[in-house]
Amino acid sequence: MEYPEDLLYSEDHLWVLVEGDSATIGLSEHIQAMLDEVVSVDLAEEGDQLDLGSPMASVESSDDLLEVYSPLSGEIIEVNEGLADSPEWVHVSPYEDGWLLRVKITAPEELDDLLNAKEYREFIEEE
Repeated sequence: MEYPEDLLYSEDHLWVLVEGDSATIGLSEHIQAMLDEVVSVDLAEEGDQLDLGSPMASVESSDDLLEVYSPLSGEIIEVNEGLADSPEWVHVSPYEDGWLLRVKITAPEELDDLLNAKEYREFIEEE
């Protein structure tokens, strides 16, 4: 499985791409591989305020419903509207087209609790 080096990862299997004071968030290849065919993605709305651990999305597969909780605090500045018509992007392009949302980071110190790619691989091996 692929875990790009330029991303941070949460223990809940989300990836975070930090760009200045904003971050793009998506499902890691590890967690999306556990889902069967993704049939829908329900995202929080642009402008919503997220707190660390607050619900931000639900991903429905043909056999399960995955609740997704925010790996950091911030205001949602963009949602991936393309997932409404193409939820399969979560599977086929988890690090590109399958991102979930972008947030303006309000508590940058929370980034210190995320894992780099090496730490994330080690975490998965121990799980």
